[in-house]
Amino acid sequence: MIIGAAIVLICVVASKLLYRFGIPSLLIFLVLGMLFGSDGFGGIVFDDFQLAQQLCSFALIFIMFFGGFQTNIKQARPVLAPAILMSTLGVVLTALLTGLFYYILFRGNLVEALLIGAVVSSTDAASVFSILRSRKLNLKGGLASLLEIESGSNDPVSYMMTMILLSILTSSSHAIGWMIAAQIGLGLALGFLFGKLAVFVLKKINLEISGLYPLFTGAVVVLGYGLCEYFGGNGYLCVYLIGILLGNSRIQHKRSLIHFFDGISWVMQMMLFFALGLLSFPSQLPSVLLPGLALVLFLIFVARPIATFSILSWFKIPFKQQALVSWVGLRGAASIVFAITATATVSGLSTNLFHMVFLVALVSVGIQGTLIPGVAKKLDLVEKDKNVLKTFNDYEEEGSARLYEFTVGEDSKWLNKTLMDADIPEHILVVMIKRGDSVVIPKGTTEIQLGDVVVLNSDQLNGE
Repeated sequence: MIIGAAIVLICVVASKLLYRFGIPSLLIFLVLGMLFGSDGFGGIVFDDFQLAQQLCSFALIFIMFFGGFQTNIKQARPVLAPAILMSTLGVVLTALLTGLFYYILFRGNLVEALLIGAVVSSTDAASVFSILRSRKLNLKGGLASLLEIESGSNDPVSYMMTMILLSILTSSSHAIGWMIAAQIGLGLALGFLFGKLAVFVLKKINLEISGLYPLFTGAVVVLGYGLCEYFGGNGYLCVYLIGILLGNSRIQHKRSLIHFFDGISWVMQMMLFFALGLLSFPSQLPSVLLPGLALVLFLIFVARPIATFSILSWFKIPFKQQALVSWVGLRGAASIVFAITATATVSGLSTNLFHMVFLVALVSVGIQGTLIPGVAKKLDLVEKDKNVLKTFNDYEEEGSARLYEFTVGEDSKWLNKTLMDADIPEHILVVMIKRGDSVVIPKGTTEIQLGDVVVLNSDQLNGE
């Protein structure tokens, strides 16, 4: 317990010191894991790929869910189509190009080469969000929302391709078409079902203990993932969709849910990245230096640009914006986790897949991630007048808020509606309700009645 607590404290302090420089948390925790590992001064021996796979898969559930929960669909709607195409067709194209490149350069098994391409095909949402948030870097043309949607939703596609290719390598595949349909269909269906069910319950049922709301939500997320995986669906797609539905609905205790899962997400990221660093052996990195560097350079300068320009050009997106999207293609935690899954599933891979992908992620995040602010400024794509946090559901408007009193009349659109159903703008906070000689503490299920004096807190009512 002492060692574990000390490691967490070191991770928190290190992230605080380096966060302001735009260094992604992924890189910080990975390096710390390497330093504490068997090749570092910590001497902690951890080489159990099966256990690492289980821990990392569990952590990714909450990271993926919170990525969806944060996504502000209203802000992202103008760029939704190109973002979705980038996270689906773009990932497939990147995987194919990278796999074929590796096969041509190093020969070996074609399916294994395509597996390598699939593993490194998705971009890392945590690193992208970390950089944008730490630098408060909003981008012109809605690029922040585009990158948020793309990086948050492309892991399920990469995971699906990885699982399909693993089934081929292990000769357990008998119906690839059905497997693809099940991955996508069940992932979407169960995600929609559990998401809508959770929204309904959180709107209609008033739990006496507020701490039960995050427990209920967490249980729904884990159950959705577990059932989806059990029946052959894409669990990550399922939990991401649950997150989107919950994050973009008016539900009780939403603000506390955001803060709770933000903390849980950070704990999971810390555990995941540190475990990945701990699992690596830096002494083995030189043996994969050539293929690893070849992969990351091909991804940065060939595969990612081809996928980006071939898709975004159809939407008439300016060249500079496409160039920045191409650069912000960081490979990270998900790629390493999928490499662990492949290593644990297939014995006798001809490549040291884990350490090669680990090297790709280190170089990608270290170089691309650090240079994102500079590249954005060089391309003149930094929007100074808007806050990037507006693209996230946990954004809280800054300003000098004021109190207002509003008396509910017969013509009020809020009359006889609950606070959840009254369609009150998110920047308006209902502080309390004066009802005759008594004061009502507002809850989501509180019904607004005729003659109520509603006390509002906002800095921009605008006649609402």
